[in-house]
Amino acid sequence: MIVLRLRHISAALACSAFVSLGCGSPASDTSSPQASGAEATTALRTADEVARLPALTPELQRLLTTIRAADKGQLAISEEDGRFLRLMVVLNHTKKAIEIGGASGYSAIWLGLGLRETGGRLTTIEYDPVRAQELKANIAAARLGDVVTVVAGDAFKAVPAEPGTFDFVFIDAWKPDYQKYFDMTFPRVRRGGLILAHNVINKGADMQDFLKTVTTRADLLTAIVAPGSEGVSISVKR
Repeated sequence: MIVLRLRHISAALACSAFVSLGCGSPASDTSSPQASGAEATTALRTADEVARLPALTPELQRLLTTIRAADKGQLAISEEDGRFLRLMVVLNHTKKAIEIGGASGYSAIWLGLGLRETGGRLTTIEYDPVRAQELKANIAAARLGDVVTVVAGDAFKAVPAEPGTFDFVFIDAWKPDYQKYFDMTFPRVRRGGLILAHNVINKGADMQDFLKTVTTRADLLTAIVAPGSEGVSISVKR
């Protein structure tokens, strides 16, 4: 297991780390000079794409600040984690993403911003009906309704109803169920796709089975990073 405690992630550093995790072409042969050159070219191109990401508008920044301030249950991720999610979406050229545990929409907005750049879409699932309504309202306020679909209900029913494969899965729901969420989504994730999970440092004791799975499976490459203080696992499907 790789543990990276990152407070500030530059585009170049994140891009290099991403390539080292094996997120290039799944079938690439990294042993040849041609493959190494291709990876370097891909890394530079991706770094340029990240460098051109638009800054948040003042209106969007105010909305995100308001959501965080109203988060009495402390369910929202940190701003650092949000920026990291957006970055990973872009670096992975994500087209189809799933979020399990949308809460009031703070993380969904960051994911949606990344997906707007890649031309992708997010389905975010929230079990609590009151929070799901807040989630819908906040997505609308962020003007991301064309990118983000909100599903109110049980993820164990909603995810199987989603068609096709997934490029990106973000898990931030009931911690003891992380292993079940993984088991449900992993077969649907494409090779080279990403599975990210939140709170793996500050609530790791509640998900030991999940952490053992993602750090020991031969068909995954996993790192644990801390853009904020709570920890995010990022697993690449080999």
